[in-house]
Amino acid sequence: MVVRSSGPHSSADGTLGTQLKLDIAPILEAPPNTPHESPGGTSWYHALAFVTFGSDGEFHPPLSSFSSLSTDLSSTPGNIAKMSADLKEKNGSVDHLSIPPNSDEESVQVDEAARQRVLRKMDWHLLPFISMLYLLSFLDRANIGNARIAGMAVDAHLDGLKYNVVAAVFFIPYALAEVPSNVCLKLFRPSRWIPTIMIAWGVVMTLMCLCKTYESLIIARVFLGLTEAGLFPGITFYLSLWYRRQDVAKRIAIFFSAATIAGAFGGLLAYGIEHMEGIAGLHGWQWIFCLEGIVTVLVAFASYFYMHDYPETAKFLTAEERTIVVQMLKEDKQGQSTHFEYKYVWQAMFDYKTWVQVGIYIGLLVPVYAIALFTPTIVKALHYSAANAQLLTVPPFVAGCICTILVGMYSDKFNLRGPFVIGGCLVSMIGYIILISQSRPGVSYLGAILAAVGVYPTIAVDLAWAGSIAGGDICKGVTIAMVIGIGNLGGVCSSFIYINGPRFYEGHGTIIALLAMSMSLSAFAMWDYNRLNKKNEEICIAKGLDEKDHEAYKDAGNKSPLFRFTV
Repeated sequence: MVVRSSGPHSSADGTLGTQLKLDIAPILEAPPNTPHESPGGTSWYHALAFVTFGSDGEFHPPLSSFSSLSTDLSSTPGNIAKMSADLKEKNGSVDHLSIPPNSDEESVQVDEAARQRVLRKMDWHLLPFISMLYLLSFLDRANIGNARIAGMAVDAHLDGLKYNVVAAVFFIPYALAEVPSNVCLKLFRPSRWIPTIMIAWGVVMTLMCLCKTYESLIIARVFLGLTEAGLFPGITFYLSLWYRRQDVAKRIAIFFSAATIAGAFGGLLAYGIEHMEGIAGLHGWQWIFCLEGIVTVLVAFASYFYMHDYPETAKFLTAEERTIVVQMLKEDKQGQSTHFEYKYVWQAMFDYKTWVQVGIYIGLLVPVYAIALFTPTIVKALHYSAANAQLLTVPPFVAGCICTILVGMYSDKFNLRGPFVIGGCLVSMIGYIILISQSRPGVSYLGAILAAVGVYPTIAVDLAWAGSIAGGDICKGVTIAMVIGIGNLGGVCSSFIYINGPRFYEGHGTIIALLAMSMSLSAFAMWDYNRLNKKNEEICIAKGLDEKDHEAYKDAGNKSPLFRFTV
């Protein structure tokens, strides 16, 4: 039974209430001349009735319509529930309570306990799965660092800067394909787009086990970057379609923590796979590529059946829960411009605030990729064996994972982004200063842990911050894709700054400077967003604007006086 609000209505007995349209699918036996077969084979007919709930909460059946039904509809809403039960028994399903966006009754009062219950349910259904997807993605792009110390550099003759070039070429197609991929995610269903690109990069990763030369590794890494490009910005955008801005940082943190788990798990996995040396005529480093690629393809096929598209269509949510999620997103004003128009793309691309976020992200991502690509090399340079170096890469990533989740939780709790980005940069800078100034292995290893603990949490917080400054779905998707896409060009930089070991002065020094840049830009963004919020508040007071005026400004995006920036 579908109950839809159609605005204020005076009932036949004069009660002012809300007219409800009841679509009563087969619950009454059809007359002989109007047969309609139900799934069970019984004849029923489709009846419409109009009923009224008065302001006193009582059910008032209209006497002027469908008098033949009035004996079945008494004066309490309980009979509606009984009719729903009858329908469920006879026809197998009851549709859901929904309020169309154009109705006069635009909101549903939802208590906080119900909100939290629905959020927890979404978390359990969404976060473990998408975290696993990103774990595979980051594992597949960063395993080249493990393969390097497992013998790939020697077998493929990657002397000089050749390894750096192989690592760097991944990021160019990766950056260029991210904005188009997020547009495709919006045009197509996430449950179709995400698994498809996963299959593509899984196949590329599997075939990398056949690459034994410098040239073939470059070609494989180019295609890997092209096919992987859509996952991280796509999932980040996807989460913003399910969660309010004040709730999303913790979820992105949990999702991004998979990158740190990938770093830890990658080291353990590489340590084990190295012992497959010689099986089927392949080196241990070739098995790293082969096995991890096959796992990605298998998970991708499962994703076609498990991944959910949007809250409005999520089958794991009940009708009431879907209504709650939609209402929460309305309250967060995220649904301003949900349809695709190129003007929303240009709004995001030419907004200076997008470019500030790009600058912040570059300064954060170069250290992250440096940790992912070169931690095994840095640890090995501290005079550990290759096998022990694989194992010693685990603790920095585990510590980074724990801190990423904790920082995301507190960032959401206080609804603050900038202070957590600045604080993380400061901790990471201390770690890199230790690395650049100390030669004792134990102290330098502590510096590597601090570097990871500081910078990894900032990625999740900054992406939540970048998404929160955009108004409307298309602007949000383009903004996130630009920040991640252009920011990933920093991966090219991270591939070439770690050359002269064991102290890596150039690499550590460059990262310290980039972290300082991110801190400065974050401080500017906080000041600017506070300024804009005060300006918008003054405009709203002067013009008497409030929640009811959102429709008039829906195309203005973050330039609407009703928009508020997260600081």
